[in-house]
Amino acid sequence: MASLNILPPDKLSRVSEYIPEIIAYIETIIKNGYAYESNGSVYFDVAAFDSQPIHHYAKLVPEAYGDSKSLQDGEGDLTTSAVNEKRSPNDFALWKKSKKGEPWWDSSWGKGRPGWHIECSVMASCILGQTLDIHTGGIDLKFPHHDNEIAQAEAYYNNEEWVRYFLHSGHLTISGCKMSKSLKNFITIEDALKKNTSRQLRLAFLLHSWKDTLDYSESTMESAMACEKLLNEFFLNVKHVTRRNDVNALAIGYSKWLSSEIELSKKFNLCKSNVHAALCDNIDTKTVLEAIRECISACNVYLRDCDSSAVNHTLLLDIAKYITKILKVFGIKTADEIGFPISEGSSSSDVETIVTPYLNILSDFRDSVRGIARSLGSKDILILCDKLRDEILPDNGVRLEDIDGKPTAIKFVGREAILRERKAKAKAEADKLAEKEKKKKEQDLARAKKEELKKIHPKDLFKLETDKYSEFDENGLPTIDNQGNKISKGLTKKLQKIQSTHATLHKEYLESID
Repeated sequence: MASLNILPPDKLSRVSEYIPEIIAYIETIIKNGYAYESNGSVYFDVAAFDSQPIHHYAKLVPEAYGDSKSLQDGEGDLTTSAVNEKRSPNDFALWKKSKKGEPWWDSSWGKGRPGWHIECSVMASCILGQTLDIHTGGIDLKFPHHDNEIAQAEAYYNNEEWVRYFLHSGHLTISGCKMSKSLKNFITIEDALKKNTSRQLRLAFLLHSWKDTLDYSESTMESAMACEKLLNEFFLNVKHVTRRNDVNALAIGYSKWLSSEIELSKKFNLCKSNVHAALCDNIDTKTVLEAIRECISACNVYLRDCDSSAVNHTLLLDIAKYITKILKVFGIKTADEIGFPISEGSSSSDVETIVTPYLNILSDFRDSVRGIARSLGSKDILILCDKLRDEILPDNGVRLEDIDGKPTAIKFVGREAILRERKAKAKAEADKLAEKEKKKKEQDLARAKKEELKKIHPKDLFKLETDKYSEFDENGLPTIDNQGNKISKGLTKKLQKIQSTHATLHKEYLESID
């Protein structure tokens, strides 16, 4: 979990450590009149609870009240052989008499074990008290588990609101199927991290609503990787254009804004407004990332149309810092100021800060050398400049991007990221080549089939199609189809035309072998 940058829980609890508290909790519920003992087991009296003005059973799923199938699915073995023990089929077990071979603890009702739902109510109450602000869980636990948790706790405290907010998350599926060991589609975090980075996995979840089903598949992760690339390239571009922050650049930031800067500022403010509204609307992270994407697109247009010497560094840095802050709120590891750390295990930009001045000098020197080499027509020097860009610096986590008419862009991507880019590019090229070869084989096969078909006499052409036709005339034209129906006049005309065209091809074939 730490590898995904997930905070550890403040408290981990085990049911076996809370048996005395569970027994005392049940005793209080009985005392309050909401449970009863029967044959060594204790059941929650749903009717007695629901009859009280301050209590309502099945708050989360009211329509499930009385649904014996849902109750059976939720209770499992706890309802087996308990029909005659319960006052109502809607009642559920708080304490179950243990069968031979089952675990047990002593209680005033005899040897038994806790019911499934009571365990959660008791441990949460012991640790968090008589009211919880937020309770989370899977969507499949709404009824009966969470509804029964609520009923038990409110029966114990005799209050009307044990939980203020419930957040029920959607399921995680693997390529459209429920994750299951029996289906052999079970994947661990460790396995997932072998294919994608923790940042990409977190983005995959952020690109979907937390309450909906998320399908972990190749297409899902491709979307996450595309989102990561969009964000990272934006940060790298901002760092590049603002890196050489001289007095002139500072002056531009505080000069009267041009219409392009005013327009970009408006879109930035709209982005912040949309992000706030989306987070207030059920923590809609998908819409947040869409708002950020639109803001980045506006920045890219601004950078494309603006002269590099007139770029408003202050405005771009404000936007980059804001987006970085939002991503940090979402649990994504970020650099100290803007963007992502150079490597997964680093959160500091010290290396980039220290190395940048030297890389600026190297880049300027390379630009000058390239200019002289071009004027002299020296291919060997240009090859060396390309090698520095394509091999030497990438192996050390730095990407150079030559831009016509502008200084070379310097981007700290990180060696691991560059290796992943190379691997992805190589795979894409291999897939493209394989697809090309596949199409060539299909074309060759179709061509060979067409040449082979030329050898067939026109009268025998349709006789090969036994799945369509069963009887033919003296010229080989079908008269009856394979269902015993007579061939229509319209279809006969089409078949005559096909046969005539084939006769020409067959004649060409015969002439070619003479």
